[in-house]
Amino acid sequence: MMDVARTPSTPDGNPKMADAAPEPVEPPLIRREDYRPFPWLVPEVRLEFDLGLDLTRVRSALTVHRNAKALPSANLRLNGDGLVPLEVVVDGQAVNSWSLDGDDLIVPLAGESHQIEITTEIDPSANTQLMGLYASNGMLCTQCEAEGFRRITFFPDRPDVLSVYRVRMSGPKAAFPVLLSNGNHEAQGEGADGMHWAEWHDPWPKPSYLFALVAGDLVANRDSFTTMSGRTVDLAIWVREGDLPRTQHAMDSLKRSIKWDEEVFGREYDLDTFNIVAVSDFNMGAMENKGLNVFNTKYVLADEETATDGDYDAIEGVIAHEYFHNWSGNRVTCRDWFQLSLKEGFTVLRDQLFSQDMGSAPVKRIEDVRVLRAVQFPEDSGPLAHPIRPDSYREISNFYTATVYNKGAEVIRMMRTLAGEERFRAGCELYFDRHDGQAATCEDFVRAIEEGAGLDLGQFRLWYSQAGTPRVKVRLEHDGDVAALHLAQEVPATPGQPDKKPVPIPLKLALFDREAKRHSGERLVTLEQAQATVSFPGFAAAPVLSINRGFSAPVVIDREVSIEDLVFLAAHDDDPFARYEAMQDLVTRYLREAASGALDDDQRGRGREAIRLAFAATLADAALDGLMRGEMMILPGHSYLMEQMPVADPEAIHHEREALKAWLGSTMEDELVALHDRAGTRSHGRSATAKGARKLKTQALMFLAAGARDRAARLAAAQYDDADNMTDRQGALMVLAGLETAERTHKLLDFYNRYRGNDLVIDKWFAIQAQSLHPKVLDHVKSLAEHPEFTLRNPNRVRSLYMAFTGAPQGFHAESGEGYRLIADLIVALDPINPQTAARFVAPLGRWRRIEPRRAALMRGELERIASAPRLSRDTYEQVSRSLG
Repeated sequence: MMDVARTPSTPDGNPKMADAAPEPVEPPLIRREDYRPFPWLVPEVRLEFDLGLDLTRVRSALTVHRNAKALPSANLRLNGDGLVPLEVVVDGQAVNSWSLDGDDLIVPLAGESHQIEITTEIDPSANTQLMGLYASNGMLCTQCEAEGFRRITFFPDRPDVLSVYRVRMSGPKAAFPVLLSNGNHEAQGEGADGMHWAEWHDPWPKPSYLFALVAGDLVANRDSFTTMSGRTVDLAIWVREGDLPRTQHAMDSLKRSIKWDEEVFGREYDLDTFNIVAVSDFNMGAMENKGLNVFNTKYVLADEETATDGDYDAIEGVIAHEYFHNWSGNRVTCRDWFQLSLKEGFTVLRDQLFSQDMGSAPVKRIEDVRVLRAVQFPEDSGPLAHPIRPDSYREISNFYTATVYNKGAEVIRMMRTLAGEERFRAGCELYFDRHDGQAATCEDFVRAIEEGAGLDLGQFRLWYSQAGTPRVKVRLEHDGDVAALHLAQEVPATPGQPDKKPVPIPLKLALFDREAKRHSGERLVTLEQAQATVSFPGFAAAPVLSINRGFSAPVVIDREVSIEDLVFLAAHDDDPFARYEAMQDLVTRYLREAASGALDDDQRGRGREAIRLAFAATLADAALDGLMRGEMMILPGHSYLMEQMPVADPEAIHHEREALKAWLGSTMEDELVALHDRAGTRSHGRSATAKGARKLKTQALMFLAAGARDRAARLAAAQYDDADNMTDRQGALMVLAGLETAERTHKLLDFYNRYRGNDLVIDKWFAIQAQSLHPKVLDHVKSLAEHPEFTLRNPNRVRSLYMAFTGAPQGFHAESGEGYRLIADLIVALDPINPQTAARFVAPLGRWRRIEPRRAALMRGELERIASAPRLSRDTYEQVSRSLG
């Protein structure tokens, strides 16, 4: 998420455009084992900003003391990026004894304590990297994680240097009527010539990556919250005036988050004010700056006309995530960036638990696992694999990954499973109490859970140091009245880690009586060795095994199980995730074998019929709510299916998946149309029933579009026209976008004209076309790249077109290699503008080793072409070089 690409500066201190950057050299390798405390403490920082879009002057005043816990140094090294100091003052005297070591400022210091003052100037309007202080549509805002603060002023820009900040901002009131920073607002006033100023003070020591500043013409949705101790906190969500009506869901989500964190984790907010600002130009989703969260507009703005149910859920989850960081990330922060999962993995778990409590817990769990499998599992089995606590990196911006976030959350969730909810909370409270106001490590967290919950997590620590997704082979035998469960685990080799040790794997399981269709109770079995056998007496007949219930461990289960047992579990398992998983396994087994050519016509027919029976049972089960039924209908994704094969043929997988959809859509046409019609009568409003009905309508249309296209086109067009919400309208348009029908062109044009001027909805318009199933999707993406509304300078717009396209297998994996070339061209073009965003597009090409040989050669060729590009950023260079191996 964070950009640390280096750019030189002009003599006046303003950053040059990135296309003037030097030829890259291999960035130095930074190792976790080399960590040393910073030689100087910086307890107090005062910043003064004279704000302007094209020129901002920054004066920083640092109080520094020698750190008795660090090795002494005669110099103070302050990190910079594209800066030149206009003046350096030590203890009130201007000095010229300073020097630059690369981008860093070196100031000789002889005493124990000093006052350092530095003046710099920056040009926010030229900052296309969107890191540090930058301009966005006439406003100024910051993004400092991980190493953006050094693009504002010289500073020890590392997370273990904690300081109390005072900030004074001044600027033209007409341009910047609102001046915001971290902490509490203390003073404001008017100056000469239309200028005004504001002062903010954050009493809580924080690292520089949590600094934030926003200046612009904004309006606020204001509210308040009374904390559990009776304190009143002023809440405000700041947006452009036209966006104000779309902020209420975000405000409601914020208040629910504050209340939930008090009730579930005992955490109370600690400032007088909590501000959120929505920004349209943003590299990431949101940023937890202390007291001043900065958000991508995508995760703030919503109403039923412009936001889908998924958008509403995402806003609630991201608002919660950033608020929860106030304790898991801000009050207790990271010692170094190797500990990133300490704050991100823990906070992802917290936001997942919150979302489970706010809505459907089973559906939320399934959604989280789907993301893990689609993004993190491929990462864990590819050239970019790394532990959740890496041992080394060259660019920290490349380690804001699904492994650190999503797998990190799963690892902590396993601790919660082993401890139980109450003991886990006791461990968390010990962690917060023990490390409040500190920069901590993953080991500090594990030790606190260990002591607070009374667990032995010695072997469990391997989850932090080993990369790769464990695979567990499962076999159930029955003899007499005893069921014997045979388990064997393997953690596959990953780059730099050829040999792995067994890890503790907590597996929730149940044994079903086939006739009674029930089990005697759920059990927790922890596999700690490479192999183990667990016996269960009392079964006169062979039971049906339900394993890894609730996805209790982030592993791949290879189970010897019959199709009949999978159909049974898909119909009768009382664990929602396990029921979903049985359906996924049933479909995955069929598609894997079909794509590899292992099925004859009879086997193909029997496999399809088993799936049809399971689908029919799902559609007929009145006990299932719409949301869960909709999840059960979703076929395994293309990327997940590719992971199931040692060497994947993307074309064969796509063909078989679409063929199965078409067969089901044709065979079950009447049932699907009836489902669509029934759901249409219940799809209005924001209730869970309405959300479920909307999901079912779109799922029914997707199967019909594959197997009964003319009928699907008519139904989708009618759904589009009748829609009173974005979920129904987008679902219908998504289906139409994949069909060759006149309605496709008509509705796409209507959608564009209806929402023109709303950037977030136009992002949807790009994405719907780029990830469609249309046979000419590649040509469509090329044409859209020339559209007047497309720009490389807005990360949301770039992702909406190109990242969506990587999810269209018939286009991205086109036999000619043109899809690979399109992404490689994008990376080369985008890298000089926004290296952080550019580097994110390398991963889809980096999967070449798992692809059939001809396409693999094309993918590798494009990576080599990117690697040979001049002036490649450090972000992209590292990702490409690792992908090439």
